Amino acid sequence: MAEITGDQRVQSEVLEGLATAVNHRRWFVELALPYLGDNPIEIGSGLGDYALEWAEHLPRFTATEADPDRLVLLKERLADQPHIEVRQMLLPHPDRGDYSAAVSYNVLEHIEDHVGALRSMRDLVRPGGNVIIIVPAFQFAMSPADIATGHVRRYTKKTLAAAMTDAGLTVEKIHYANALGLLGYFMATKVFRLMPKEGPMVKVYDTLVLPATKAAEQRVLPPFGQSVFAVARVPS
Repeated sequence: MAEITGDQRVQSEVLEGLATAVNHRRWFVELALPYLGDNPIEIGSGLGDYALEWAEHLPRFTATEADPDRLVLLKERLADQPHIEVRQMLLPHPDRGDYSAAVSYNVLEHIEDHVGALRSMRDLVRPGGNVIIIVPAFQFAMSPADIATGHVRRYTKKTLAAAMTDAGLTVEKIHYANALGLLGYFMATKVFRLMPKEGPMVKVYDTLVLPATKAAEQRVLPPFGQSVFAVARVPS
């Protein structure tokens, strides 16, 4: 039986804090948009910040959440969005679907059977569609904040690509993102043992550092980053 890992209260506090990082979110929204198709499903929508931004560009969108309390809040927040369906979903699961894509940001690292979870995402998507993933990068950055929020691992490009391949997916694109964010995260959470919550550090980084980081990485992909971004195709 799959379980929800980590302290759900801490997870919600972190989600609320990171919701203020508007430039960061919009960058990661843009990364996935070309691969979503016309009817994607998001696995682990949290408080719905990404869902709301993606859904602006799409005729249909499905948001999901595993935690029952956050699911209630998610339904309330998206109640006035008739083209967004909200479902409860915990991976791995046996469901099949015909979605154009499955997108999941910062969820896979919480799931012990991550290959099984990726297979479940694959089975939700029609052949030729995409599974789009962002996960935290590099095991050396595993911190008390990771443990508190239920992370069981962090990834490299190699380990994420291997898990996607084992799940029967064909990796089309994979790279690191937010290089300076990795350095900031390591110092804040590993050295100073802070939680990534709303505050002046998040605001300064998102306002001043993040735009320059994004502009640089749009020209040259970095050799490391705070996150790994990957797109994999569901075989025909």
